[in-house]
Amino acid sequence: MTFDLAPHRLPGVIEPDGPEVSCDLAILGSGMGGATLAYALRSSGARILVVERGDFLPREHQNWSPEAVFVQGRYRNGDQWHDAQGQPFHPGVHYYVGGNTKVYGATLPRFREIDFGPVAHAEGDSPAWPIGYADLEPHYGRAEELYRVHGTRGEDPTDPWRSTDYPHPAVEHEGAVADLADRLRGQGLRPFHLPTGIDLREGGDCVRCGTCDSFPCLVGAKSDADVRALRPALATGDVRLLTRTLVGRLHTDAGGRRVTHAVATRDGKTVTIRAERFVVACGAVNTAALLLRSGIANGSGRVGRNYMVHNSTFLVAADPARRNQAVFQKTLGLNDWYLAKGRRAPLGNVQMLGKLQEPMVRAARPNVPASVRRFVTRRSVDLYLTSEDLPTRDNRVALDAAGRITVHWKPNNLRAHAELVRRTTRSLRAAGYPLVMTRRMGIETNSHQCGTAVMGTDGATSVVDPAGRTHEHDNLFVADSSVFCSSAAVNPALTVAANAFRIAGGVLA
Repeated sequence: MTFDLAPHRLPGVIEPDGPEVSCDLAILGSGMGGATLAYALRSSGARILVVERGDFLPREHQNWSPEAVFVQGRYRNGDQWHDAQGQPFHPGVHYYVGGNTKVYGATLPRFREIDFGPVAHAEGDSPAWPIGYADLEPHYGRAEELYRVHGTRGEDPTDPWRSTDYPHPAVEHEGAVADLADRLRGQGLRPFHLPTGIDLREGGDCVRCGTCDSFPCLVGAKSDADVRALRPALATGDVRLLTRTLVGRLHTDAGGRRVTHAVATRDGKTVTIRAERFVVACGAVNTAALLLRSGIANGSGRVGRNYMVHNSTFLVAADPARRNQAVFQKTLGLNDWYLAKGRRAPLGNVQMLGKLQEPMVRAARPNVPASVRRFVTRRSVDLYLTSEDLPTRDNRVALDAAGRITVHWKPNNLRAHAELVRRTTRSLRAAGYPLVMTRRMGIETNSHQCGTAVMGTDGATSVVDPAGRTHEHDNLFVADSSVFCSSAAVNPALTVAANAFRIAGGVLA
């Protein structure tokens, strides 16, 4: 049974009729950065080509199957990477039109205003960005409108100022989550409704199912980069999409100042992509790998350096005496410990996960009896705890002698993260959940990856300038989380989209 609407037949999805394709602007990658940039430039008159290594994720009944998604790994099509010891691992990346947004949880917060300045942490400092929150603020509003973000202004005590309200009201808490919010408020905390990108407008497509976070959306109601940004861009006629095309290298002219073409592989055949301008938006790891493989944009030696991925912990809290009947659980956030207070350093963000189901736990805990997994997941509330990790030269993306992606990553700022886990555990127990289980995420959990082509004003210490242009090339830009100077402690997707809007005008200037 399939519900595939044949997206390969959408206007603008092309099949190359020869070994070369030409355009004015080639955007490499169709995730949050690449798709938003294509949308921002859709009416510019330029001939834009978006190049995606994957294909459209099929719409089929397995989209909503925990067995298919978690146990069988039906949509995990990422290639194998290696750690610093040469051990292989399967990263949490998905190569589809829309990138990882096809399976993300659609939590779309702005970075806090303080996140763009230097921030002192328990184990070091995160650096200032060359731009401030005010530079991104109007573009945050554009991104929230495009991605149909639901939220409540001012409810989060750390919310930055904003010139526009959320375009849609917050997604309300269901029973167990509403009860938890009341119990947390009773402890003096200030829980808030998570900013969420779903189509829950009157007449919208969202049905508030239990398979949103980490699942593809069968009905197209999740605000992913494919559905909300790229498809409207393709409809204009000036934007085209080339799928199943893996770019291997970028090549420059004799002077080295301009990228002239990209060499890619499509269905086993070589395709040359020629353009006046190129934008790399492949995700922090793959963007770094492409630049390193091409031997360009690395005069600073910073390409691949400063890799950040957040310190993250899954927390499952259960009350054996009561069931959690919530279906759409991912609606509550907690930032009471996000900012420094007195002598205490910042700790991080707490947010609900989509409701855990037994097969989802089975994939991680196969040795636990199924009856125990069912008992716990039917009675649990499930949270995701995030603390900022700090950029260091030694945490980096590299290529080994065989050209394979190698991720060197040693977690830091763990004392702050451990304190966040302790405080959250204490609050959940006080809220009536005596059983608390935690698991810190490892190298394979990298959906928040950033920092491998950092932005700055000095070409000796950064890879791109504040406009997103690489310091060493006149026509090469980066438009994903690679350019982040710090990781903050909230989800990066909306900041990627806002920054794509911000740099869009300069890409074609």
